[in-house]
Amino acid sequence: MKKLGFLLVFAILMGSAPLKADEGMWLLPLLEKLNIKKMQEMGCKLSAEDIYSINNSSLKDAIVHFGGGCTAEIVSDKGLLFTNHHCGYGSIQALSTVEHDYLKDGYWAMNLKEELPAKGLSVTFVDKFVDVTERLNKAVAKAKDEADYKKRWDKEIAKIKEEAVKADPTLNARVTSFYNDNMYLLITTRTFKDIRFVGAPPSSIGKFGADTDNWMWPRHTGDFSVFRIYADKNNNPAEYSEDNVPYTPKQSLKISLKGVKENDFAMIIGFPGRTTRFMSSEEAKETQNINNAISIYVRGEKQDIWMNDMLADPKVRIQYSSKYAGSSNGWKKWMGMNETFDKLNIVERRAAEEKAFNEWVAADPARVEKYGTAVETINNAIKERAEMAYVYRYISESLSSIELIRAPQRVQRDGGAGFYKDYSASTDRKLAKRMIAIYKEKVDPKYHPAFFAEIDSKFGGSIDAFVDNLFDTSVYTSQEKYSAAAKEAAAAGKNLSGDPVEALRADLHKVSGMVMPKLMASSGIINKAKKAYVAGTLEMMGDNASYPDANSTMRLTYSKVLPYSPKDAVIYDYVTTLDGVMEKEDPDNWEFVVPEKLKELWKAKDFGEYALEDGRMPVCFLCNGDITGGNSGSPVLNDKGELLGLAFDGNWEAMSGDVIFEPSLQRCINVDIRYVLFIIDKFGDAGYLLDEMDIVR
Repeated sequence: MKKLGFLLVFAILMGSAPLKADEGMWLLPLLEKLNIKKMQEMGCKLSAEDIYSINNSSLKDAIVHFGGGCTAEIVSDKGLLFTNHHCGYGSIQALSTVEHDYLKDGYWAMNLKEELPAKGLSVTFVDKFVDVTERLNKAVAKAKDEADYKKRWDKEIAKIKEEAVKADPTLNARVTSFYNDNMYLLITTRTFKDIRFVGAPPSSIGKFGADTDNWMWPRHTGDFSVFRIYADKNNNPAEYSEDNVPYTPKQSLKISLKGVKENDFAMIIGFPGRTTRFMSSEEAKETQNINNAISIYVRGEKQDIWMNDMLADPKVRIQYSSKYAGSSNGWKKWMGMNETFDKLNIVERRAAEEKAFNEWVAADPARVEKYGTAVETINNAIKERAEMAYVYRYISESLSSIELIRAPQRVQRDGGAGFYKDYSASTDRKLAKRMIAIYKEKVDPKYHPAFFAEIDSKFGGSIDAFVDNLFDTSVYTSQEKYSAAAKEAAAAGKNLSGDPVEALRADLHKVSGMVMPKLMASSGIINKAKKAYVAGTLEMMGDNASYPDANSTMRLTYSKVLPYSPKDAVIYDYVTTLDGVMEKEDPDNWEFVVPEKLKELWKAKDFGEYALEDGRMPVCFLCNGDITGGNSGSPVLNDKGELLGLAFDGNWEAMSGDVIFEPSLQRCINVDIRYVLFIIDKFGDAGYLLDEMDIVR
């Protein structure tokens, strides 16, 4: 039960020559040893203690994990927070109706009583990080076998978590792996569940450019929304109550109106979701040729069906706006990723790195013993699971996207209220026909669920007829049918297991049962080999400090405000303005409609104190910070830790950035905080909110 020692990782982390300042998602507890000197050389005026402190309030106390998938920042001493419009999108959609369409029209609470409870939304503060690697290694050092190892490991983790929250029941604790299981940190957090929607611009501002502009520069999107955290009378987390009051944070961010200039220092703190910077060459091929390729194709078909119905019916548009946005964001990202994989030779570069690694390993017998088969094991396992990966991707992207199949599980949670509010049976019927047809066309018959035989035997091979019969007979297609059937079944002492949807679910489960065990076994082999590969890679790097892959834990990246050149003779400036919004306006294209009031403000140049020195209104800006999904909504901070803007996107030319960082191309796209304040104040007439902010003029 040999564990790779943390001392190795620690020694490497303590190296004296960090990577380039524009690359890295760095752990906050290690800033003092790894990064702060370089940051200060670049212009940062803060200490590591100012950014992350265990004993005192620090910048990290003003930054929260928003909804589990985004980042937000506290901007007042009354718990007011900013995040991206697309991060608040699901909550805004859930609050919207045809009569009160906050997605389309926007919304601004004019006092605390008008702030709307965002059900199901939570935000999480980080309390502290504690290294528990050595403790865990010691706990399993005398394990007799795999079973004993797991028993000792699980017991020690449970003990660590119990100790961490014993003195403070408002805390939560988890032990998280870093560097592919070579390092473990205990992370304690505090989660607030009473979050209220304060305001957001209409989607014509907050989502301006929509799919066309997504992942693109130049960008002109006012991608922000405003929420507030509420707590009980003791300032502790609490479920929603009318008696709750605005939360008083340990720290809130000051807001700078100074703006940005080229080469200015800028740092970003947030919760990046997932990177794979140690991806092997075969993993890169699998990502490009199986995962991305299948998802791009299937989601393109699905989104066309959704969009046609959304444009035809305002109710369907509200029901499917958030679903569509979530699907299309990944769809376009993966298209860009596949394009850059080819342009930037990602597979070949990974293969070259593996070759260099294997040569380094071969030069020392001790290395051969520790790392000798790591690369070969990873790549062979990836090749061997190709068929299973292919089938699984089609199951998850096509058949599993039929909402009716998921309905039984969903409606049992709340009687169907949540599910049916955002469900159109007619739209899902169209989707089901296309998704089943795609699966039949693309997947080997040996992986077809049993209902495909029923399609042939009972419906003459007609998928459309089968789906129509399914939707006509199932009780799960509407709230009314389900409620009536559930009531009748309860009276008779029965359940709804005889519904045709249940048979479909069982058929799909059997196919998944053919695929998942093999994929899980493969993942176990890959994970063990990857642990050795990463440890060896770190050892090979010597004095070059490294950062672990993103895993939704709090990280910091530091950078410069910079333009870039995506191709020969093309140079992109680092800032966009409201002039560009007007240049893109197209009243016949829903993606580029401009609100009349915004046009009036632009024509009158009524920008107040938020304008540039030349009188134009800034909208977005670039820096070369290292971000990924999960960083959406992250604060972009200046040399003093003051808020300059909100990170919300990456650029098309570097969509392979989750795998390999491209210093000359990779850029982080941010909405300028001056545009945020301008929209709140001048466009939304909610300038009273600015009164509770600490604005540095």
